[in-house]
Amino acid sequence: MTAHGRGYVSVYNNEGYFEPGWPQHPVANEFRSLAVSDLDGDGNMEIACGLARGDDTNVWVFEHNGSIRQGWQRLADGDEGSAWGPYNDNIGAGDIDGDGLPELIVPSDTTTICAYKADGTHIGTNEMYHDHPGHDMDYWGEVPAYIDLEYETRGWGPCYTEFTARANFANGPANVVDVNCDGVNEIVVIGDVHDCHTSPYTDLYNTPYILNSDRSRFNADGFDWTTPPIETGAPIIQDYAVIENAQPNPVTVDLNGDGRIEILYPSYDGRMHAFWLDKTEHGNWPYSVYCASEGFYRFATEPVVADLDNDGNAEVIFGSWVQKETERTGKLHILDYNGNVIHEMDLPPAKSGDWNGVLAAPTLADIDGDSDLELVLNTAHSGVVAYDLPGTAGARVLWGTGRGSYYRNGPSMINSAVSQKGDLDCDGSVTSADVLIALKIAVSGGYNSAADMDENGYVNVLDARTILQLAAEG
Repeated sequence: MTAHGRGYVSVYNNEGYFEPGWPQHPVANEFRSLAVSDLDGDGNMEIACGLARGDDTNVWVFEHNGSIRQGWQRLADGDEGSAWGPYNDNIGAGDIDGDGLPELIVPSDTTTICAYKADGTHIGTNEMYHDHPGHDMDYWGEVPAYIDLEYETRGWGPCYTEFTARANFANGPANVVDVNCDGVNEIVVIGDVHDCHTSPYTDLYNTPYILNSDRSRFNADGFDWTTPPIETGAPIIQDYAVIENAQPNPVTVDLNGDGRIEILYPSYDGRMHAFWLDKTEHGNWPYSVYCASEGFYRFATEPVVADLDNDGNAEVIFGSWVQKETERTGKLHILDYNGNVIHEMDLPPAKSGDWNGVLAAPTLADIDGDSDLELVLNTAHSGVVAYDLPGTAGARVLWGTGRGSYYRNGPSMINSAVSQKGDLDCDGSVTSADVLIALKIAVSGGYNSAADMDENGYVNVLDARTILQLAAEG
């Protein structure tokens, strides 16, 4: 499946020919967002596409046979809410209301995020957004994303009179994931925070928001995201004539095996970020691919994540690209879960052009049938390259390609079904792996309600013993 320039959407068979009903050409502008999901549970996949143009009609949903799904496109005439062009692969899909079917989350080039049911119905918001004179925000697409929650709940901030930080989501994809393993999915999206008091607006930093299904901000298990992380890193450059722009694609995985999700994303500050649920970056995070002493700019791709040696801690793998007209090339970067370098190497030089590197996320796959993984990268000016990753036959792949899967819809690979007490890795069963997670939590002094077996408010070795007993019982 492809969605691309001039408004074409195509589906090909395994021989490279169009499937019946394809291609479709609903508009003349460029599609930049593509996500695939079975929205109605009938066994056939639907295709959601986001259009990169200045218009509030910005998302189409196609049936598998090429027809436009009933209820789409959105926004439609008369719809409440605000939307504009999605300028990255922004659309996320996942079950946010517990009905077993995915909803669509569509960030775009404005301060609001739209959320829809499969039939295009708008999803409602928490009552704290209701009944504000002139700013009644009954639906997701009506709530502006300020940093200050007070401004957000009333629907406006003092942009005309003073410094005011709010987020735009032109390049901020959405992931649907259960961040704290309680059986309820949240929405993670990266906002480009700017000062709306300046003209033009001044971009300040990229930051993750964690939102509940009713658009309220996540606050559970002692992790309070009612204010997102602030001042995470100012842009080093935003001129694509000098270097192609960084895209802050979120990757939501459990890096250290504690049963909770970390949020990774590359940013225009030249760094790879990794936030824990405590809203801090641990270890050597953020990791900078940009080094001023090199004399040129460098940005990072969306990473892939896998526990390559299956030791319980994940490795983070990504590429980088460099400034134009430098005759330099990007790198392959492999870091441990704490952001420490395991391996870095230059990518091949450009075969044409005056710079090189990787802009898209890598892909992890066994492409030669030897049981070990390979890493496949699409370079800017030296074609597709692949590297062996010896000794990875037993690796656990947590995020194996761009936007998390070949569906490109931004889910975590963790099972979001309601998990039983003690199932700390959310894989649907209690095993020895959960015992190790409980011990890690106990040693660190952390807390996870799913590990607190006796519900006394903290996690200790007695809880780990109870989990071990459950694991032994099968």
